Amino acid sequence: MIKRIVKFYFTGTDTTKKVVDAFVDTAAKDLNVDEIYDFNYTLPEARKNAPKFGEGDLVVSGVPTIAGRVPNLLLPYLNTLEGQGALGVAISMYGNRNFDDCLVEQRDLLQKGGVKVVGAGAFIGEHSFSTILGATRPDDADLKVVEEFAHKTAEKIAKGDYSEPEVKGEVPYRPYYTPRDRKGNLINFVKIKPETDVALCIDCKICAESCPLGSIDYDDTSKIPGKCMKCCACIKKCPTGAKYFADEGYNFHREELEIQYAENRCEPEYFL
Repeated sequence: MIKRIVKFYFTGTDTTKKVVDAFVDTAAKDLNVDEIYDFNYTLPEARKNAPKFGEGDLVVSGVPTIAGRVPNLLLPYLNTLEGQGALGVAISMYGNRNFDDCLVEQRDLLQKGGVKVVGAGAFIGEHSFSTILGATRPDDADLKVVEEFAHKTAEKIAKGDYSEPEVKGEVPYRPYYTPRDRKGNLINFVKIKPETDVALCIDCKICAESCPLGSIDYDDTSKIPGKCMKCCACIKKCPTGAKYFADEGYNFHREELEIQYAENRCEPEYFL
């Protein structure tokens, strides 16, 4: 019997939150659960401690796909989970290209942490790099699939079926995808960071407050001394468009993605 539903998610630009919220709203009604706990671990402060789950919990876990996998900078945190027999649902978001091995990797991380995964789904959101790829997604049609997924998951749980779903992806997982530039050379995305148009910057601090790694200097937001995971929260949440990527390799890769995938509409998938 489910007594509590836990929203457990990372959401740089809020698309993951939108899908997790929609799933939980539907599942909670179907399972007659009133207690809902929201654990958004996007910001560094929230990742200082991992929540402990237990029997009677349904953990709805959501992460974005970055380079075809669960973001590598989140792995140390996600490896500290203590599921203690909770049931779980894995949700991976991706930007209209492919979720590759993100979903199966997330399922495995939850299982390793003691969460019994009973459902998994991959959904489309606007790509972090682009306003063209996956624009306006998740849309109404996507959210209807989220609701269908939640109904069927709740039905499965109500029947006492806690079996692990077969999930699309490869095990062992493929390496994180590394794009190439115009000359065919690998692009070192690790060192690429956003820049700031100081003429547009109004020093509102939204970028520094939104950075999931706490990498932007609060006193001088044009400086990024820490790591960048390319979630683009700082860019998409900037009210004046002051943050941007100037790196030639990054922009070439973004343009290539838009050429290849902008016209293609990927559809949500779920596994039970």
